[in-house]
Amino acid sequence: MIKKLLTLLGILLLLGVGIVGAKTFVDRHREKELIPATPTETLDNETAKISEQTTEPEKPNFNKTKLSNTDPASLWVVVNKKRPLNPLKYAPGDLISVGNSQQMRSEAGAALALLINAAAKAGLSIQPLSGYRSYDKQVSVYNNEVNSYGQAVADTESARPGHSEHQTGLSVDIGGGGCGIEDCFGNTAEGKWVATNAHTYGFIVRYTAPKQAVTGYRAEPWHVRYVGTELSEEMHIQGASTLEEFFGLGAAPSY
Repeated sequence: MIKKLLTLLGILLLLGVGIVGAKTFVDRHREKELIPATPTETLDNETAKISEQTTEPEKPNFNKTKLSNTDPASLWVVVNKKRPLNPLKYAPGDLISVGNSQQMRSEAGAALALLINAAAKAGLSIQPLSGYRSYDKQVSVYNNEVNSYGQAVADTESARPGHSEHQTGLSVDIGGGGCGIEDCFGNTAEGKWVATNAHTYGFIVRYTAPKQAVTGYRAEPWHVRYVGTELSEEMHIQGASTLEEFFGLGAAPSY
């Protein structure tokens, strides 16, 4: 009887030890799962998450061949002393009034209205003074320059017929701040505002003093050319001020 009792007690003791051991194992396993990551592991994980959130897809290269540089109806047509319009007497078919008895192509005219309105909100007044000019009109303008200053000087400030951006309907001479088509426009509040903000509305100041050797014309802070916001913004980002350089067309200092 005593032997049976001792045997039973031994079995109970073994069972107790087994249960306690199993509970200890489970508790330790649970504690291991609840142990937080080390500071280094946490930092690495957070850095990886931030990197995933802030990484932006690579921007594709600007397509410089999207629009033609030679088609006179293209917003990106490049007209200069070496690149005449083709046909020479090209005339746009979508001219609209932009005020002050001036005309431009419809898209360019709408963009000019936005520019003028934005300037007005800034307390500035800008007016279009010379927009579209036909081939025949440019004949008269150029001849007057030659008669007044001689051909050498005329060629630095007036395009020969068929070589003028005005004939595309995409360019306009503007004035404001008490200054018209004159050098003083660049020093007015209006002229400075245009130089800073024209790209927002799809325009570039076409002829600047540092680039006379490239364009072939002296500085004309009043002469703005519409190229569309896609191109004007890209030129602004790249710091390019001439169409010749942006498109890799070479300088155009003479006819």
